[in-house]
Amino acid sequence: MSDKPIHDFPGSEIDVHWDERLCIHIGECGNAANTLFEGGRDPWCVPDEVSRAEVRDVCERCPSGALSYVDKTGEPEQAPAENTASVTYNGPLYLTGDLHIDDAAPDMAGTRFRAALCRCGASANKPFCDNSHLKAGFEDFGAVGETGPGRSATGGPLKVRRIPNGPLMVEGNLTIRAGTGRIAWQGEKAFLCRCGASKNKPFCDGSHKAAGFTDE
Repeated sequence: MSDKPIHDFPGSEIDVHWDERLCIHIGECGNAANTLFEGGRDPWCVPDEVSRAEVRDVCERCPSGALSYVDKTGEPEQAPAENTASVTYNGPLYLTGDLHIDDAAPDMAGTRFRAALCRCGASANKPFCDNSHLKAGFEDFGAVGETGPGRSATGGPLKVRRIPNGPLMVEGNLTIRAGTGRIAWQGEKAFLCRCGASKNKPFCDGSHKAAGFTDE
């Protein structure tokens, strides 16, 4: 492996890219029932070990966007039909959809459709999760009390911008799923907590001010 944050695994029909800046080791890749990824093997990922469809499927399972691919013979990855934010138990916010995240670097290809965003306030890679919630003792079980005003469609661009030292402002058609998987909220604009202190998670309630939250 090189010192570059993005590692390339070429195949004859499809290439895989792993961005270690985004990886939070959920394990969807290593636990897949095929030999695309195998721990202890060099190289770790061999796209030609499996079908092109399997490569696409495994990469698209990655919730953080750390895995992406370039299909040399087929269509590029497409945005899901619905923009969704999934609130995880004591963990990050998983976004899927037609994502436009202001803070995503141009080479963070996977975050175009999938991203894991920090909710605890402790990440050193804001607005993305880096698993700091584990050490920070962040606790939120993912209940969502509000239902939202509704939305005009399911997909379309979803813009994500962090308010300096404040919440994430998300604009576009959005469905929020509670930690149980329940469809809980639907709307077209939301301010989502990323300091970890809100009493109305996943929404901001202004607690970042009293908490002295900074996004540095």
